[in-house]
Amino acid sequence: MTSAEPDDGLVEALGSAILDGAPVDDPLALVRRVADAEGSVRRLLHQSVGAARAAGHSWAAIGAELGMSRQAVQQRFGDRVGTADDDLTEEQRWLGPVTAFDEMSELELAGRRGWHTVRAGMLRHLMVRTSTQWEHKRVLWSGSLARHEKAGWVVGARAFPWLYLVRDTGLPAEGQDRAGTPRVR
Repeated sequence: MTSAEPDDGLVEALGSAILDGAPVDDPLALVRRVADAEGSVRRLLHQSVGAARAAGHSWAAIGAELGMSRQAVQQRFGDRVGTADDDLTEEQRWLGPVTAFDEMSELELAGRRGWHTVRAGMLRHLMVRTSTQWEHKRVLWSGSLARHEKAGWVVGARAFPWLYLVRDTGLPAEGQDRAGTPRVR
């Protein structure tokens, strides 16, 4: 299938999701919702290209899937690093490089020290520090989050095909006093 041959099932599912709860008699509301959906799909595409690169696929292979040359796909998706280190506050940092094989153990260590993920990019996570410990969970992006939400999990980051869920334990972060101030050793 090429981009010129849309998957009818996918088009129907996207149309249903876009129209869900939207007033169908308001053309401007529809334009707004479709524009929001376009931005979401664009972010998903960038995340899926990042996931394919992290899994070892070449720019040429990704380009073949998208009907683009290796050079075109590399130019379009190759320089998506996100927030620059200079833009981070004292309560933010990048965790990485991490892979699908070691990121959960690294997130566990960071969580005990009060850090939780708020964004995931290719081979790294943007973390925010709090005064409490956090748990992290990685699940496949799927329909319902109800059972996770009932257990106190919230979405910390989306990085297709993964959702990174976080949950505040309420315990003081390791290496900080009860007020959340880092202890100097």
